[in-house]
Amino acid sequence: MYLARVIGTVVATKKADDMKGLKLLVVEPVDRDHKASGEAHVAVDVAQAGEGDLVTCVGSREAALALEPSFVPVDAAIIGIVDHDDWVRA
Repeated sequence: MYLARVIGTVVATKKADDMKGLKLLVVEPVDRDHKASGEAHVAVDVAQAGEGDLVTCVGSREAALALEPSFVPVDAAIIGIVDHDDWVRA
């Protein structure tokens, strides 16, 4: 699981049958200080996030398992919206 910031949307009129109706968002991984820490990528949104939201994401097999039916062909999924974090920052 990793933190990311939603930075955009993707519109795909043609996609795998099991992905019909799923929202695709562009996310950028962030570090504990919420600064960009990885390359932006597309994630399926199951948490109803919006642009600018800090979100939790999962990748690989866990991303596919986050969707119904399981094993939809995705590499990343947004599974939660972060309201607050209490990480100790150095």
